[in-house]
Amino acid sequence: MAAVHRPQGSSTPERKGFLGWLNKRLPVDEFIRSQLTGYYAPKNFNIWYFFGSLALVVLVLQLVTGIFLTMFYKPGEATSFDSVEFIMREVNFGWLIRYLHSTGASAFFIVVYLHMFRAFLYGSYRAPRELLWILGMLVYLALMAEAFMGYVLPWGNMSFWGAQVIVNLFSTIPAIGPPLVEWIRGDYGIADATLNRFFSLHVVAVPLALLLLVMLHLVALRQTGSNNPDGIEIKKNITPDGFPLDGIPFHPYYTVKDVVGVGVFFVLFTIVVFFVPTFGGLFLEGPNFEPANPMSTPEHIAPVWYFTPYYAILRAVPDQRMGALLMGLAVFVFFLMPWLDRSPVKSIRYKPFISKLALAIFAVSFVSLGYLGLQPAEGSYVMLARIFTVLYFAFFVLMPIYSRMGQPKPVPERVTYHAH
Repeated sequence: MAAVHRPQGSSTPERKGFLGWLNKRLPVDEFIRSQLTGYYAPKNFNIWYFFGSLALVVLVLQLVTGIFLTMFYKPGEATSFDSVEFIMREVNFGWLIRYLHSTGASAFFIVVYLHMFRAFLYGSYRAPRELLWILGMLVYLALMAEAFMGYVLPWGNMSFWGAQVIVNLFSTIPAIGPPLVEWIRGDYGIADATLNRFFSLHVVAVPLALLLLVMLHLVALRQTGSNNPDGIEIKKNITPDGFPLDGIPFHPYYTVKDVVGVGVFFVLFTIVVFFVPTFGGLFLEGPNFEPANPMSTPEHIAPVWYFTPYYAILRAVPDQRMGALLMGLAVFVFFLMPWLDRSPVKSIRYKPFISKLALAIFAVSFVSLGYLGLQPAEGSYVMLARIFTVLYFAFFVLMPIYSRMGQPKPVPERVTYHAH
């Protein structure tokens, strides 16, 4: 006999003993029923839907390793670099905690970028999920702020010069630019006050904001329900008992699959941590193993790889103010996605060829800009950065036009699912 699942609002047998006492004061069973066993997700999820849960796993990893690093780190112009060296050489397993945290920062951006690309593929930013997308983008902004300040804290030479470049970008803001830069630094240069401010923000303020935004993102997800590769709203096809015909309980079906995904992720993650923690200078640059030195500029100043697409856009324009403006717009334009896409269908599966081509060009442009941001700003690198910058913005600017061009494929009434 097939198992029968209770609707979300149905009652369950009252527990006795300690669990019964606990449930009367803290609705544990109700939470599990509403968020796991009673939450129905589309039954046709594919590999692209692993990355949301992986982002949560990496967030927890970063918080835990960050707490242990904070126990030994001493912010200050004269102490920051030495305290990191002390963690690496003297603290028991300090090297492991530091590498878990530095590799975790890159892993966080990898899974977030893949999570965002999945939304591009299947139209997860479209109605009724506009607020879900906006909250996700705010998470992305908070993550960028957290990563930048964490990058400065080790006080290596690249950290110092990278901070000089990024903080000075705020000086391009008309009227308030110069005093704003001075306020951010807390001094006339990147120094002791800057490190103390960044440490406070990195350890307390931004993580609290990040956790709040993640919680709101999950609440919005539960309210609208998950999207799926077909872009069909499963709530439109309901059984007489109130269940989605194309849905299955999130637990145990997807929690078990997510555990497998987490296992595969940690195998790859630990290989990097134990064998290639610097990842050829992408995760940890060589100059950052040298103390900050205002008198010694690294041969080539570049941010960590996850910021390089925007850094390439910044350098593609000769005028610094225009470059900073374009860099800001390159992030802000993501917020407009729900209203730029005018296609009658959500999923890339059913969109015409021109929309698929546009998304492919955008993906190539973003990756190419990431590579160009790591190269010197000279010769053909600058010209290529300008070409890919134009293609990057063309994807968004022209979206209201090309998303309505062509004849989309018929969208099925029910999700397409093949048992495996």
